[in-house]
Amino acid sequence: MPITIPDQLPARHTLEAEGVMVMGEADAVRQDIRPLRIGLLNLMPNKISTETQLARLLGATPLQIELTLVRITDHISRNTSADHMAAFYRPWSDVSAERFDGFIITGAPVERLPYEDVRYWPELRSILDWTQTHVHRCFTICWAAQAALFHFHGIPKRDLSRKAFGIFNHQNLAPTSPYLRGFSDNFDVPVSRWTEVCPSALAGAKGLQILAGSAEAGAGLVDDRAHSTLHMFNHLEYDTGTLADEYHRDGPAQLPKSYFPADDPTRSPQNRWRGHAHLLFANWINEIYQTTPFDFIGSGNAERPNF
Repeated sequence: MPITIPDQLPARHTLEAEGVMVMGEADAVRQDIRPLRIGLLNLMPNKISTETQLARLLGATPLQIELTLVRITDHISRNTSADHMAAFYRPWSDVSAERFDGFIITGAPVERLPYEDVRYWPELRSILDWTQTHVHRCFTICWAAQAALFHFHGIPKRDLSRKAFGIFNHQNLAPTSPYLRGFSDNFDVPVSRWTEVCPSALAGAKGLQILAGSAEAGAGLVDDRAHSTLHMFNHLEYDTGTLADEYHRDGPAQLPKSYFPADDPTRSPQNRWRGHAHLLFANWINEIYQTTPFDFIGSGNAERPNF
């Protein structure tokens, strides 16, 4: 089934060229079907790349998806044009009365700052609280996952002595989890971060299940059932060349681990995580579909349904 995104969104042309089914807004409104409403709060600097990466994974699932792009209300992006933001993004203040079957919050290049020093931290805290009444299932990525665990559980983050950067093998620690249905025992994941959640605090927190982790990079995927949120500290959504772009942007100070063939940055990397990225997002969408009441979006009751 297709994903519905704005007709002029740059990601549309990329996805159509890849064979992803994309439905125009005019065609979508003529169909007598309720698509799953997925919101994307995109905090990444290169918003167009992130839009494309996540829309690709959402659009590959067998259900019709309506994607809404959301931004922090008063934050001005320095890396994406104002015209793009005005044309395709809605401030959270405009969508805060609406409901979503699923909501994704991305990472942000502020991970080395204390949370309280991030200018939009108060609004992000409000958004995280809002997901508990207006969103059926939430998915946080990288810094947003760390921020959500700090907000909901008080779990602090800490600086790493060296950036976790490259492709790290992860172990499937919960093969019976619906989010890891079909996953192999071990799988590769792109990692790019300067911080991690404190391992002892994470291990001691109640109500959290570590679904996957790496001996070198630590916890990778955490299920927070009480808050109906899946936390991913790393980047299964990344394109093949995303880490190469970061490496060439930041200079040769640190070569991404196990990424370039023979550690030669002049050679093109191979994507070893694409299949598991599609599987994770398909499992997340399926979990939403299986548990969301049909009238959740139209209901006037602001309480989260019990399951």
